[in-house]
Amino acid sequence: MEDVTLILSYVAYLLPAIVVGLIAYYFFKGHTANEEGRRRYLIQKEAQNKILPMRLQAYERMTLFLERIDPNKLLVRVRPFADEVEKYETLLIKNIEQEFEHNLTQQIYVTPECWNLINAAKNATIHVIRQGAMHEKEHNADQMREWLLRNFMEEITPSQKALAYIKKEVSELF
Repeated sequence: MEDVTLILSYVAYLLPAIVVGLIAYYFFKGHTANEEGRRRYLIQKEAQNKILPMRLQAYERMTLFLERIDPNKLLVRVRPFADEVEKYETLLIKNIEQEFEHNLTQQIYVTPECWNLINAAKNATIHVIRQGAMHEKEHNADQMREWLLRNFMEEITPSQKALAYIKKEVSELF
């Protein structure tokens, strides 16, 4: 009986220490988890402050790209150097592809949807130029250029559609 009393007295002394130890463990665990979350938040906030200017610059460059490949502006800027429709078609497409390759790295800063729309605008513009070349096969490059300009006077170009999406996406950043 004395042994049981002795064991109970040890348990009575150890029980408060065990309870205090468990409570301290859970408080410490909660505190470290909270601190870890706070550190992650601060790191993410700092990274976002650094990346936002880069994202805005990427949107600016993509806007410039879309403006430069807009058929109305492209056809005024790039004039035919020969009468052959095929050569002018090749020149226009080469100009678009060079602009695109120059801005290819910007895709990592814009959303995938935005990049897909920019890529689609580029491909649609090339497609329209090829259609114009097929339509004006019997004529010269100046007539092809005039035909394309006439067709895009009233229409919304693929570049303008992509620009509207970029403006919407940038406005969502703020």
